[in-house]
Parts: sequence; structure tokens; C-alpha cells
Amino acid sequence: MTTDLNRADAVIKNVRVFNSYFKRFDDADVYIKDGKFLYIDKRRNNEIKAEKEIDGKQHYMIPGLIDIHMHIESSLVTPEAFARDTVKNGLTTIVSEPHEIANVAGVEGILAMIEDGKKSPYDCYYAIPSNVPIMPRDFETSGGTITAQDMKRLKDTEGILCLGEVMNFREIIRENDSEVGKFIEEIHPEEPNYPLEGHCPALVDSDLAKFVYLGIQSDHCDHDIEELKQRFENGVFIQLQDLMVTPEVIRYVCDNQLYEYFSFVTDDTFPDILYHKGHVDAVMRKAISYGMRPEDAIYCTTYTPSRRMNLLDRGVIAPGRLADFVLLDDLNSLHIINTYKRGECIYDINDPSDEREDYALKEELEHTVHSHMLKKEDLIVKVEGEDRFVNVRVMEVNPDNNRTAELFVRMEVKNHVLQWKESGCALTAVVERHGRDNHIAYGFTCGSMISHGAIASSYSHDSHNLIVMGYDEEEMCLAINRVIGLQGGITAVSEGKLIGEIALPIAGLLSRKSVKKTSEDFEKIRAAFDALGYRHRNNIMNFCLLSLTCIPKLKLTDRGYMDTVELKMVPLYEEIKAE
Repeated sequence: MTTDLNRADAVIKNVRVFNSYFKRFDDADVYIKDGKFLYIDKRRNNEIKAEKEIDGKQHYMIPGLIDIHMHIESSLVTPEAFARDTVKNGLTTIVSEPHEIANVAGVEGILAMIEDGKKSPYDCYYAIPSNVPIMPRDFETSGGTITAQDMKRLKDTEGILCLGEVMNFREIIRENDSEVGKFIEEIHPEEPNYPLEGHCPALVDSDLAKFVYLGIQSDHCDHDIEELKQRFENGVFIQLQDLMVTPEVIRYVCDNQLYEYFSFVTDDTFPDILYHKGHVDAVMRKAISYGMRPEDAIYCTTYTPSRRMNLLDRGVIAPGRLADFVLLDDLNSLHIINTYKRGECIYDINDPSDEREDYALKEELEHTVHSHMLKKEDLIVKVEGEDRFVNVRVMEVNPDNNRTAELFVRMEVKNHVLQWKESGCALTAVVERHGRDNHIAYGFTCGSMISHGAIASSYSHDSHNLIVMGYDEEEMCLAINRVIGLQGGITAVSEGKLIGEIALPIAGLLSRKSVKKTSEDFEKIRAAFDALGYRHRNNIMNFCLLSLTCIPKLKLTDRGYMDTVELKMVPLYEEIKAE
């Protein structure tokens, strides 16, 4: 043994140290050696010598925060830009699933994200995108495709920890020939402890049991208490995102002492929320505000996520574990003073690092919007046959979640054109943008969405085709053509004028700017959505999810309407039967 265990590189004196095993704080001095914790000295007898001494000023020391289910792309910035900003949020480890960029650029996009993450001041791990695309070409068109063989190769890539959320949750419990099904069938018997992440909104009873039986043992979706209860009862590890942190849910997990079986995550966090409210630390604060003890919130953002991802070298402050920790000066507000990674300070509230601009990924990931400019005629909804009335399918937007209801609205067909403008519905169209066929599909939307004007986006889960909504074809053309001109972005139009935009030139998904600058741009486009009357708890995200085929009930892709419960394409309209 050549290591001198009587000497440390540093000691953090006079701190209140979180003990994960007892979920309590102890006054102690903490010794660090070679980037790991050496000794948590509650006796404070100075028996170990340290090269450097740091006064902890009676601050609370907690393990570095860990988010095991999130998508960097949702912040609309590159991995490096994301990480440089979120050190202030106490993050020391993330597991990001890059399936947004994978749907645009396939394996090349994934590897670009992994490479950029190496520039991070903390550990950026990744999940294998499991459903790229979620549905076959008959249902939607993506730019990239990830096969079972691709997944196997990615599994052996440095920095990959798990299989990302399996989103074809209804298909995979049936006999199917899906790529992710092939991967799971081969990997799970060989490595039963390899984490397979799930996504199964509304799945219950025997269908849920079949999903879990396959080895997919986590879920992060929005659920009512009965759905949540069934998941806990069946051994599903729950990842609570902001949407699920409600007084009812927090009361349920606290009353039943379910702390071992869930963690807090973020899933999707847009840049304005990230910059102004925080990341997973904001989710923790929300839980605390609803009555959860800070100690339990800390435990479920450090210890339990590290165990879920088999990261047994972190998540606790104990000898031999990575010296990843955060210093707080107030426990209830989780006010962060410092973030340390492997014993080195990567964030100091009194000395924030200079902000850098102009981030980038590979040059090949720019200029990926391969769509022609639209004309008004492209958005005329034509219907074959004689003049008549038809029952048109409409997506009804719920103001509180991202599920849609299917409605039928009676509209007139005149001279082979659908007369929709007096229906109270907005025309919605999805345009294939990956250079395959530029196909356009039409649908209609009602409920908690814009009341006038037009909006468009190239960020449109998960295949990221172009989506546009509006009440006038010319305004819709202005909105979507600006997105095409920017080579990616989100736009809003009112009274024939552009009133908001954000440029996303990297894969049509990401900005070249920092989180702060991207947030400033994003706040303007969010304000434009608000001005157009989009009434939803997260309006831009809701708009971007109108094409996501793994959320019930009716969604619109570039191939047309899809019933996401029955897993089938359905027509835009149905004939009215004579009485």
C-alpha cells in the first residue's frame, strides 16, 4: 500500500453533512483525497492532515444532484452550454436521452451530443434512444433511424448507461417486429440489471404487467393516483417530473414512505424555466413546498437515482465515494452557494464564471430543414366528391396536460374545398422536412390553444417535422416559411406580421447561444404565444407535442391523423350517414 491515508488533499471544515443512510444532517469536517471522500469526521479531532482547508461556514453539505431522465435538447442549447449553466443548480451527474436529435440525424447526432458532453464540468451520461422513429414510415417520417444493431453498438459506447424510454408501449406488449423489441429480447436475459427505461402513460392492469415483465421497470409520465399506485405496486421505479409534483402525489408518496422507489427528474425543461427557476433543484423545491421533508427530497435526487443507474460510486457522502457535493446556506429553499465535482469547485455564487457565446456541434448538423417554401395553395384542404357536410376529426387540447381528446365537428365541403373557417377550429398541418417527400398532412385543433394568428415550429416531438397552426393560410405560410428560412426555429404571426421568433439552426432543434441568451429569445416567443391566447400550463411544449404519437389520444404526423391508443391511422373526416 503506497497511498498515505493519513493525508488529504483538502478538508471542508465546519459543515452540516447529509447522511443518506439515516436521512439526517451531522456536524462534521469532511476530508477529500484524490477526488473522493476520505473521512467524515464528526469528532473533529484533526487526526488527518490536509493540504488545503476550506471554511464551510456551517453550510449544509449534500451529495451532488443527479437527474437520470432528461433531454438536453429541450433546453434548446448544446450539451456544453447546458452544463456550463446548470452547475449553479447543483448538478454533478445527468443521464440525457438524445432521441430528439437522433430523429433528425440518427447515430451521427447521438455521437455529436456525447462528444460535446465531454466538455462539461460534470458527468454527462446518455441513454440509447430506443424508438427512432417511434412509429414506422407508414405512420410518420423521421430523418434518422436507430436499429437494434445500432443500439447494440451504442450500448458499448463510453458514456452510455441505459436504454432510453421505450415509447411504443402499446406495440411492444403485442407480437411485433420492432427494433427496440429485438434489442430487449437479446440484452435483458444476458444482463437483467441493465436499466431499461419506460414511458407508458395510461397503461394499467394486465397491459402494465406485460410491459414490466419485459424488464422495462421505470416510468416518468403524467398519471393519476390509481395509475401511480399500480406502478409502485408492480415494482416500477417512478421518476417524478414537475408535472407530477402535485400536493396529492407528494402526500401519497410521503404517507406511504415510498422514498426508495422514486427519484425526481426534469424530462423536458425549456430555457426560460431553466434559467429563471432552475433544473431538478426546482422540482425538489416544489416538492418541499407541498410538504416533503428537505432530507427526503435530497435523498430522492441523489441516492435513489444513482442506484437506479448503477452509479454506485456517487450519490452519498461517505468514504471512497466521489466527492461530488453541494453547499447550501438554507435548507428549505435549497439555496446553492457552491457546487463541487470530484473535490473541485465548479460553481461559486460569489464568483460566477464568464458567460461564453457561440456554441456548436458538428457542421453537418446544420442546414437540416429540407422543405420548400409554402404557398397559400399548399394549405387549402381539398376534399373529393360533391358538395356536402362531413364530420371532421379535431384534436381537443387539454389545458392541464398533453393528452388530446378526439372530437368531430361538422364542416361544409364546397367546390372540393373544406370550409373550416367558421368552425371555431384552427387548421393544423405537419410538413415532412427531412428531404424525403415534403408531404403535408392536415388536421384541426380546438380547446386551449391560440385564438387567432399563426404559429410554427421545427421542434416537434419526436420526428421533428414542421408543424404549423393558424386561422389564415397566408399567416400560416408566413410563420412556417420563416422557420424554413431560419433553418429551424419557432415563430408566431399576428395580423399578417411576425411577432416572435427563436432561431434553432442546429438540427432545427438547438440554438448556438448560451442558456441565458437562448432564454431571452425564448421568452419573446413564449410571450407571443401568450398574446395569441394559447391557454396551457406549458403552451409551446404542448404545441410541439401535437405530433407525438406516444401520447393519447389523437395526434397529427406528416402522414395524417393517428389514433395513438388503437395504433392506427384514421381519416381526416367521416361521411355523415343519412338518417
